[in-house]
Amino acid sequence: MRILENLLYTNDHEWIRVEGNEAYIGITDYAQHALGDIVFVELPEVDAQFNAGDAFGVIESVKAAADIYIPVSARIIEVNEEISDDPSLVNKDAFENWMIKVELLDKSELDNLMTAKDYEEHCSKEE
Repeated sequence: MRILENLLYTNDHEWIRVEGNEAYIGITDYAQHALGDIVFVELPEVDAQFNAGDAFGVIESVKAAADIYIPVSARIIEVNEEISDDPSLVNKDAFENWMIKVELLDKSELDNLMTAKDYEEHCSKEE
């Protein structure tokens, strides 16, 4: 299982990479392994707004379907169409194949997320 140091994480296995007032969001390596072969990803429309903790999409694998939750309040500014066309890209590299790019609406919410070390401990308790 890969965990990248430069990201923040949620209990629900999403990651966020912050770049100024924008951020990229996807699911973690742990999540894609748990799901198995991903066959479908439903992502939101550009300009949609979500509050922290809202479901912004759905991911389906041969084993299960799961909601994907947004870690912070944000407005969608870009959707990764490549993974809509080929959901298996998430299995190939969950960190390279982000799902949405957002404009952050409340950067203080980042303080509620886990560091890589915290996330590693969280995952070890789930196994």
